[in-house]
Amino acid sequence: MTKRIIEFKTPPKIIATASVAGKRENEGPLSKKFDIIDETDSFSQDTWEKSESEMQRLAVKKVMEKADMKDENIGALFAGDLTNQCVSSNYGLLDFDIPFFGLYGACSTAAESLTLSALTVGNDIFETAIAVTSSHNCSAERQFRYPLEYGGQHTPTSQWTVTGSGAFIVSKNGKGPIICDVLPGKTVDRGITDINNMGAAMAPAAISTLLRYFKETDSHPSDYDLIATGDLGYEGHRIVKELMLENGYDMGKQYLDCGLIIYDIKKQDMHAGGSGCGCSAIVFASHIYNELCSGKLNNILFIGTGALMSPSSVQQGQSIPGIAHLLHIKGGDI
Repeated sequence: MTKRIIEFKTPPKIIATASVAGKRENEGPLSKKFDIIDETDSFSQDTWEKSESEMQRLAVKKVMEKADMKDENIGALFAGDLTNQCVSSNYGLLDFDIPFFGLYGACSTAAESLTLSALTVGNDIFETAIAVTSSHNCSAERQFRYPLEYGGQHTPTSQWTVTGSGAFIVSKNGKGPIICDVLPGKTVDRGITDINNMGAAMAPAAISTLLRYFKETDSHPSDYDLIATGDLGYEGHRIVKELMLENGYDMGKQYLDCGLIIYDIKKQDMHAGGSGCGCSAIVFASHIYNELCSGKLNNILFIGTGALMSPSSVQQGQSIPGIAHLLHIKGGDI
């Protein structure tokens, strides 16, 4: 059996992060950890799609300021979002004179962009790269469900698309948490067709990736300080815990989901939790990254999960495939 885990001779580091968030996110438990917040969700733009582009621009600008870097210091931008043809990334990053790679991994895009940044930096293709992604509740609702004006009701298993953007600088030099190895995900389809139950659609992919990783590394969930998926919400989180236990792996209290961390589910009406490209991105760029840098976390697994459907495929009755990319990250020499 071919080993799929990719290790690095010189593991790259995440030397800086930036997070941009909206109103609902600022009302949640992580509010004090975000770099930029807009209570209007508009970010001074006249359409929601332009607002999302502006979030990415602000996130990349902020992370470069933190690392004291200019365009010429960055080898490439790996960016993606939920809008058709990734236009939020395309338009939002026009101001930067940096080579651009547009990605679509749905809610797994934060992990996908970090993985590709690590692969290129860790193999001496680039000295430094930026991973960035975003989602906006209003642009996502308009594309995948109904415009807000329609007033459609959410089912109990539906998740709230996060308004946020997270950016990460991955580099050979500097100080920061170390990306030790990565495990790219495989597409998994279990026949789920309910667009209002993304957790159930993505959970099988998370299980597939976790089982492969634990078996190849001969490790166990208890070996890690934190195992963070994003974003399965309550439904997907429950499925992962139950089915992993059936496979002999007790995920324990160290297993959390970014969709459950981002909001206060008891105080905020967010149904099954958060979702969207921006969810795991800003949770990692703020809360998890801070915990790694402070030494509260030293050894984690970050698994980005995505539902790889489109509005057309759902309308045509096709099932929803899932994907889950894994990064093994250590606190390292901060």
